[in-house]
Order: sequence, then structure tokens, then C-alpha cells
Amino acid sequence: MSNIQSFPPIAGSSARLLILGSMPGKASLDAGQYYAHPRNQFWRILGDIVGFDPLSDYATRTQALIEADIALWDVMKSCYRPGSLDAAIAKHSIVANNFNGFLADHPGVDTVFFNGATAEQAFRRLVLPELVERSLNLQRLPSTSPAHAALSYQQKLQCWRGMKIALNQAEWLER
Repeated sequence: MSNIQSFPPIAGSSARLLILGSMPGKASLDAGQYYAHPRNQFWRILGDIVGFDPLSDYATRTQALIEADIALWDVMKSCYRPGSLDAAIAKHSIVANNFNGFLADHPGVDTVFFNGATAEQAFRRLVLPELVERSLNLQRLPSTSPAHAALSYQQKLQCWRGMKIALNQAEWLER
């Protein structure tokens, strides 16, 4: 694998929070789907939080995120990475996605959750300094990747439940 490209965002016009990964792994790139590796716990965790079957087809899962006002994207638009591990990404090769454009199109997004440390670090280094007058609540969550085995599924799920709290608070504030 050499220079690789990420996917377009999954987002409805009413999105209120954004989940950011770093760059899709080989299984995801091959499938053309976010978090396609069978051992990645992303869809299982989001299914438990949002309330959909994580084994349903990709279109159903992504539609469930849109209906829950959750957007999904990656920090990196492209990079050089041999293999699938974030640690193999050549930092000098990273091109960030256009977050000013995304946030202009999705003005309700005020919270960003990072799926792991690499996504957060890349965002803070490459994107945050370029954001045009936008205040965002930024929170790192443990990676759902099978490479991050330091936490059990239940421990990861507990950390990710903060996302549901953020959505519920936003609903309450809108009333």
C-alpha cells in the first residue's frame, strides 16, 4: 500500500457530533466502507449506543448514524502508509480533509470524538490551527481497532457512552 485516500464523510444536514478516525485500514479500503475489519469494534459499539444491529448491512448502519445526528469521517484525506497500522503513516505525507468546508456545511456540529490517539494528534496538529472561528468540544475515545487490545469491549463501550450523553444534552438544550 502506498498513497491512500480516505472516504467522503457520512453526515446528514442535522449532524451534531462528528466521529473522526485517522485513515481507513486495508480491509476498509478494500471494502470501500468505514471500519470494515471484522474485529474492529466500531459498529458493535455504535450499535449498542445508538440502537441498531451491528451486523446489518452497511447502508442500514450508516443511515442509523445519520438519523442519530452523528457524522463520521477521517482526519486524513490522504497519506502514505504501508500496511494498516496508524504507526506506519508517514507524517510528512499527510494531507488533512477540508474541515472548514465540512463545518460550514454542518453548522450544528459542536463536538468531535476521536477514535483513538492518532486521529486526535493529527487533528490538533494539522486541522485545529486552520479552523476558522469555530469552537469545538474535542474528546478522545479509545480506539476501536483490534490493534488496541489494552481495554476490553465493555471498557471501550463505557468510554464511548459519553457520546450518547453529549447527544442527549444537545437535545435537552434545544428544547
